[in-house]
Amino acid sequence: MSPLLQDSLQQALETVFMILLAPLVLGWVNQCRAWLQNRRGPGLLQPYRVLRKLFNKEPVLAHRASLLFRRAPYIQLGCIVLAASIVPSIATGAPLSPAADVIALVGLLALARVFLALAAMDVGTAFGSMGARREMLIAGLAEPALLMVFFTPALISGSTAFGVIVDRLALAEFQIYPGLAFAAVAFLMVLLAENARIPIDNPSTHLELTMIHEAMILEYSGRHLAVIEWAHALKLTVYLCIGIALFVPWGIAPAGHWSVMPLATLILVGKLFAGGAAIAVLETLSAKLRIFRAPEFLGTAFLLAVLAMLIHFLLGT
Repeated sequence: MSPLLQDSLQQALETVFMILLAPLVLGWVNQCRAWLQNRRGPGLLQPYRVLRKLFNKEPVLAHRASLLFRRAPYIQLGCIVLAASIVPSIATGAPLSPAADVIALVGLLALARVFLALAAMDVGTAFGSMGARREMLIAGLAEPALLMVFFTPALISGSTAFGVIVDRLALAEFQIYPGLAFAAVAFLMVLLAENARIPIDNPSTHLELTMIHEAMILEYSGRHLAVIEWAHALKLTVYLCIGIALFVPWGIAPAGHWSVMPLATLILVGKLFAGGAAIAVLETLSAKLRIFRAPEFLGTAFLLAVLAMLIHFLLGT
């Protein structure tokens, strides 16, 4: 088997693994949150049951729904699947990694959000338009902060390619980078905001005055809603993998080392479950912010990311 075919097979298996694992990661976060609140919880496999139920239902469409409304869930899922294929979660050296860097990754995530927001406004309901406006408010603040977070590892590695960043941080000699600590805190704040988690949004409620993500998908049902929910779970998993690749990359297999792939997969699953538990703890200890406090929250994330770059320049590490 040629090296290119091996790398392509590796990337395909890695992407499929991420897609299938995403609902389990979301179920783990919900289960940990229930345990911390002294509740029994729905179970780890509940997201799979919900997806199966929704895929077996026919979607109900509004009379004014256009083709954009019907296609937006699939476009969103496709963008996030492409983002998952760029992030080196199990091994580096994937064929698509040189074709897109961290800036293109932010663009793919933004494209998925734009199509969902346009679809929310397509039908013309009050909740859909309100959710789309709030989502764009969050996006306009979160995306610059995410770019600033990426720039610190990029400056350390000398490249914006994700594979090069992981190889530089994971395979080089151990070295402490103080700027990465500030970047990690900023990334955690962006992760919570981008995935509609507390303190920015509460995914478990449908309160009219507070919901953001749920307001955009109220008009969806059936298989369309199933695709959106799967894309939402995959987005959370992709963000966790981004954090793992940037700040705890140890355990990611180098390119071409098939023998250590099973161990790298187990390490990734362990890191994902640890990250999901950490998100549940933060959500349990935090209270939801008012929507007008969201700019302050994400502005703090942006300043922390900029501070991380300044520390890198000042200390030279």
